[in-house]
Amino acid sequence: MSLFESQAPRPLADRLRPQRLGEVVGQAHLLALEAPLGRMVAAGRLASMVLWGPPGCGKTTIARLLAEAVEMEFAPLSAVFSGVADLRKVFEAARARRAGGRGTLLFIDEIHRFNRSQQDGFLPYVEDGTVTLIGATTENPSFELNAALLSRAQVFVLNRLDEAALENLLTRAEADSGRGLPLDTDARLAVKAMADGDGRFLLNLCEELFALPPGDILDTTRLAATIQRRAPLYDKAQEGHYNLISALHKSLRSSDTDAALYWLARMLAAGEDPRYIARRLVRFASEDVGLADPDALVQALTAWEVYERLGSPEGELALVQCVIYLGTAPKSNAAYVAYKEAMKAARSSGSVMPPKHILNAPTRLMKDIGYGSGYTYDHDTQDGFSGQSCFPDDLPRTSFYRPVERGFEREIKKRLEYWDKLRRRIMGGADQ
Repeated sequence: MSLFESQAPRPLADRLRPQRLGEVVGQAHLLALEAPLGRMVAAGRLASMVLWGPPGCGKTTIARLLAEAVEMEFAPLSAVFSGVADLRKVFEAARARRAGGRGTLLFIDEIHRFNRSQQDGFLPYVEDGTVTLIGATTENPSFELNAALLSRAQVFVLNRLDEAALENLLTRAEADSGRGLPLDTDARLAVKAMADGDGRFLLNLCEELFALPPGDILDTTRLAATIQRRAPLYDKAQEGHYNLISALHKSLRSSDTDAALYWLARMLAAGEDPRYIARRLVRFASEDVGLADPDALVQALTAWEVYERLGSPEGELALVQCVIYLGTAPKSNAAYVAYKEAMKAARSSGSVMPPKHILNAPTRLMKDIGYGSGYTYDHDTQDGFSGQSCFPDDLPRTSFYRPVERGFEREIKKRLEYWDKLRRRIMGGADQ
């Protein structure tokens, strides 16, 4: 570092960057002495790994400190700005270093940005020990990284920084600056909430606050007007999208309506397309409520139509109403189960013909070979029910739909039991 560099101002997040693993906050499940990375450091040997976690949780810092702890050369690259030529330079330098008895830790930030062929290019150098690879990613490695690479690297999940870890960072920031943050108690909590688990973002907020004129204490209202709120971490094409819709769906299934409203709000706040949510609510109405409440599907379709007519934000209230209706509705997946079992039977039975008595016979030939013969018109019977079987002759009668004892399906179950009783009586009489 030159004289001028040493005198240049450094951001607070850089000044407070941990200098040893014990100073890293929020990741004790990996870094404690008895934890996986703690054991590697104690043994003096690192395995190749992928660090998966949200922004600002310490991935780069941990990689750098691991290299220092086992006395390896730290060679950082960003997958956003680096290409094959940069990798070749690293591998050549690593070979020379290895010949001198020193290992190289190749750290690749945003490793998921490398394409599949680039990822394959690491493998020979990882396998022969030229480099120990640490990749950092905010995306699910199982979706973004090659299976071959994943088989050679352990995946460690870093936590989003919790309230205690963020408070630790605030205390360090105040110690570094020699004064407290200009916040009242509620505003201090609000700052940690704004950071949303991102330590780097939190320290950047602190830097903004320390730059304010001294002596003025902010409450939550003035805080919101003074500093920028962090956009929620959410990518509509990646894992966050699927995690939150799964949380919404399963909260509805569990009839946890308040949780469902929370996940709905999270998705809308993050900018999710309300039409996507509407489509999923329609699916839920069929799959998980079904005929336990036939109006559920009507409510879901109506909510979708209302949103299409009103748009955002007015139309979003219709989605809220629909979520409340679905969350509080009786639940049944009997129709969904019946569909899957009927599909299984249809695939396994082949092209069996319907029984001839329920086939129309518009031609004489069809009448001559038995089409329509013996058909009973149900409305002409005393009970409006003929009891005739409509299953294929070669397929045993099977009960696909089994309604539950909840909601409207309780009434459907009574009807089915009544018709089964009539069918047995009619068929028994036909056998005599």
